[in-house]
Amino acid sequence: MINPICARVISTIPRTYNVKSIRVAIDGAIDFKAGQFLRVKLNNDDNLQRYLSISSSPTEKGYLEFTKKITDSDFSSALSILKPGDMVSIEYPYGAFTLERSVERIAFISGGIGITPIRSMCKFAVDKNLNLDIVLLYANNSVKDIAFREDFEKMQAEYGNLHVTHVLCEKDMEFSCVVGRINADIIKKEVPDYLGRFFFLCGPPAMVEAMKGLLTKELEVPLGNIITENFQGY
Repeated sequence: MINPICARVISTIPRTYNVKSIRVAIDGAIDFKAGQFLRVKLNNDDNLQRYLSISSSPTEKGYLEFTKKITDSDFSSALSILKPGDMVSIEYPYGAFTLERSVERIAFISGGIGITPIRSMCKFAVDKNLNLDIVLLYANNSVKDIAFREDFEKMQAEYGNLHVTHVLCEKDMEFSCVVGRINADIIKKEVPDYLGRFFFLCGPPAMVEAMKGLLTKELEVPLGNIITENFQGY
């Protein structure tokens, strides 16, 4: 049984115009695996609770970070006005969308706010200098929608085996990206050794199911090489 704890907000970080990260202080050991999620309850109100992916890595000490797209829901409204010193109730860890597998080559496919657990896993791999070859295809509408852009740029510079391809619906002449939607041709080009990789899929449920179908039916990736997470934090 996972018991809830009261945690103090230490900082709030805007990731895009409509995505915000909340960091809460955790005393002592922080026991979770990169890629897992937590339950957050605000104002001690059962109607204001959500399951959100942990966007920080176990290598980042002293705090847990969770990240959410701010919508017009009551939960988003309450979360968006959190400030340092406020208290929230959290329960963690949940989930098996983690790196605990004997694999060396990974392909992440993500859309929008589904990037949060992938940020955690990539940060963990970089900080631990794991022997992993990682490709990330990250889909968004436009450059302004890219969460953790600076983090991934820094990680690529530090870790030679991480390659990030941004796939955007809107072309930006000042930003390197692939224009369109992720399809078989894009995967073949950006992940030429796709049959030798494990695919981690995370994003809106419709996207996850579409990518799973594309991989298994069009590209004949074995179902056992596909790990999915239908992101719950919308």
